[in-house]
Amino acid sequence: MSLFLRRFTPVAQLRWGAAHTLAPRRLMSKGTLDPMTGELTALPDINISALEVIRNTKPATPPPSSTLVFGHTFTDHMLTIPWNAISGWGVPQIKPYSPLSLEPSSTVLHYAQTIFEGMKAYRQEDGRVTLFRPDMNMKRMNNSAQRIALPNFDGDALLELIKELIRIDKHWIPKEPGHSLYIRPTLIGTQKAIGVGPPTEALLFVICSPVGPYYPKGFKPVALYGTTEYIRAAPGGTGAFKLGVNYAPGVMPQKEAAAKGYVQNLWLHGPEHYLTEVGTMNMFVVFRKEDGAIELVTPPLDGLILPGVTRDSVLALARDHISGKNPLPKLPDNLIVSERPVTMKEVKEASESGNLVELFGAGTAAVISPVDRIGYLGEDVHIPTGEGGMGPVSRPIWTELVGRQTGTISSEWSVEVTK
Repeated sequence: MSLFLRRFTPVAQLRWGAAHTLAPRRLMSKGTLDPMTGELTALPDINISALEVIRNTKPATPPPSSTLVFGHTFTDHMLTIPWNAISGWGVPQIKPYSPLSLEPSSTVLHYAQTIFEGMKAYRQEDGRVTLFRPDMNMKRMNNSAQRIALPNFDGDALLELIKELIRIDKHWIPKEPGHSLYIRPTLIGTQKAIGVGPPTEALLFVICSPVGPYYPKGFKPVALYGTTEYIRAAPGGTGAFKLGVNYAPGVMPQKEAAAKGYVQNLWLHGPEHYLTEVGTMNMFVVFRKEDGAIELVTPPLDGLILPGVTRDSVLALARDHISGKNPLPKLPDNLIVSERPVTMKEVKEASESGNLVELFGAGTAAVISPVDRIGYLGEDVHIPTGEGGMGPVSRPIWTELVGRQTGTISSEWSVEVTK
């Protein structure tokens, strides 16, 4: 198969279809020199002006949207950027989606040196393509990299390269409402050595997958198993970072929960059984207080909780509603927002007294996932659900959030990729 290779210089000439350019980055991408010795004091960062594009000469035909299974279909191209401890970040390439070449001794295969992100590109009604708050994904990815001694990078530069990848494969974004392009940036250690330590080689790559709505037939509240036998994270551990090592240990407990008749785990921590996360999502619970006020509660970012983009968005929308900056239709006026610990004892007592309003998960894939019961210590704690499966707090927040993602509601959180 012959491939067409093009190196882009100058950057301003980079165009595919609709007019757009990649803006030049600052010179730090070439490394920083000591003014006295002339030696490198910082390794070269990602240099978008060095981007090479290798076009797929045998592109696939996107399948019908109705056949999409989340995370099983991938677009024609991928982005790769190598790194090593001597020369820093290497030449970025957008090339045909294909297998990676890794040696059996690569550190990622032995010591789980891998981090990733999950983000989405949306096709707006007017044809534009946008990303939702991608700057937060770049910041979190850098924090995750630092936690396991993988190399940091210029998040703005990586984001520009991701935009270019999306532009090339934008025809893969389904046109149907509720659909999007799921984007998976990943960074792995690739040093060819067996031994625990910071890797001297790494690979950053990005793949894309067209996806449909998480609930194609409408919202269906899920049942959770209050998991006390296992923990997702511990103080001082890695729960606050998006690492591959955090996910595999949850598969077996999820299988056990499914065998008991529950959809996912509700991760409980400590002898007090503090609620932490729902499966791989952040968790929110809504209480009715004695004075009639409605309290939206989520656990604090105390090192156990992943700082989710959707979590932050839910909190921001609720607080803007309370302040009057952006009142949301049908969201209670007497709303209170709390980032505080919450125990299963509090949830159970609120359910029994009628003061539990709703409980839901929040994440990139599902956006909002309502819950209708929790299996806890041999019995079910029942959670109210409103009309259509969502409650009086989650429904208006979900409406605003999805509106901003899909472009029906104008927002600074929406970052344009193509016009």
